[in-house]
Amino acid sequence: MTGMRAPMVVPAHPTPIAPLPRAVTIYEVGPRDGLQNESAQVPTEVKAEFVRRLLDAGLPVVEATSFVSPKWVPQLADAEQLLRALGPTAVQLPVLVPNERGLDRALELGCRRIAIFASATDTFARKNLNRDLEGQFAMFEPTMARALDAGVDVRAYVSMCFGDPWEGAVPLEQVVAVGHRLLDLGASQLSLGDTIGVGTPGHVTALVGAFEAAGVATDRLAMHFHDTYGQALANAYAALQSGITTYDASAGGLGGCPYAHSATGNLATEDLLWMLQGLGIETGVDLEQVAATSVWMAKQLGRPSPSAVVRAFGGGS
Repeated sequence: MTGMRAPMVVPAHPTPIAPLPRAVTIYEVGPRDGLQNESAQVPTEVKAEFVRRLLDAGLPVVEATSFVSPKWVPQLADAEQLLRALGPTAVQLPVLVPNERGLDRALELGCRRIAIFASATDTFARKNLNRDLEGQFAMFEPTMARALDAGVDVRAYVSMCFGDPWEGAVPLEQVVAVGHRLLDLGASQLSLGDTIGVGTPGHVTALVGAFEAAGVATDRLAMHFHDTYGQALANAYAALQSGITTYDASAGGLGGCPYAHSATGNLATEDLLWMLQGLGIETGVDLEQVAATSVWMAKQLGRPSPSAVVRAFGGGS
C-alpha cells in the first residue's frame, strides 16, 4: 500500500518496579569518552555544538573534554579552545585530568569539576598511566590534593573493574581496595568501569555488595558500562536493583578506550533513557532531544549511530 505515513514511535509505558530508585543521574561522557576514540578529528565548533545540544536536552552533567597530552589523545588536543568556545558554562563542566600538568591547564581556565582516571589492574595502569598499580596513587595524590585545596570537586574513574584483557578476571577485593584509596584521597564519587564490556548482572551485584561490605555507600558509586557483549542495559538494571543512582552514558553509544582495543562503545544514553522511562524512573532528560543530537553527531562523523533507540526512531542510517 502506498501513501501511508511511517508508523509513530510509541513511547515506553512507565511502569515502576519497587524498590528501584525513583530518580537517577545520567553523567554524559560522549564529548570526552565518546570522541576520544574517533579516528577523525572533530572540529572544535562541532564539539561545542554537541555539548550545547546535550545540555539543552536536560542532561545534568556533561563531561566536556580531557587535558591529557595531545600526543596521546590528539582528538582532544583542542581542550582549551573548546572550553573557551563554550563560554561561562564551561567552568561547571567536568574535565578529565590525568596529572598535575593537566590540572594546571584546568585551573587556568577556572574549571570547578575534574575527574581522574585510575586502574584496578597493574597491567592497564602501566599501559595507560605508565605507572604500576601502586605507583598510580603517587601521581594522583598531589593532583587531587591541589584540586581539593582549590575547592574543585574530584571524581575518580576506576577502569577494568570487571575484567582485564591482559590479566583476565579481576578480584572484587582488588577493585574495592583501589576504590577505597581514591575515596580516602578525597574523591567525591567512584565511577566503576566495565572497560571491555565483560561484566554480567551477577557480577555487578557482587561488586556493589563488596563495596557496601567495605563501608562504601551506594551514593558514592556510579556505573560505567560498555556494550561489547550486549550486556550494558542488563548490567544497568542489576545496578538499579543494588541502589546505584548515577550512570555514565554516551549519546549515540560513541566511544571506547584508546588503550584497550577490545573496548567497544559505551552504553548509549538514549538506550538507557528508554529503559529508565519504561521503569518510571525520573532523569529530567528529554529522550527525543538526545536521540536527535545523536543523529546529528553521527552525520558529523559520517557513519550511523550504534544506538538501538536511534535506529528505532529512524535515525540509524
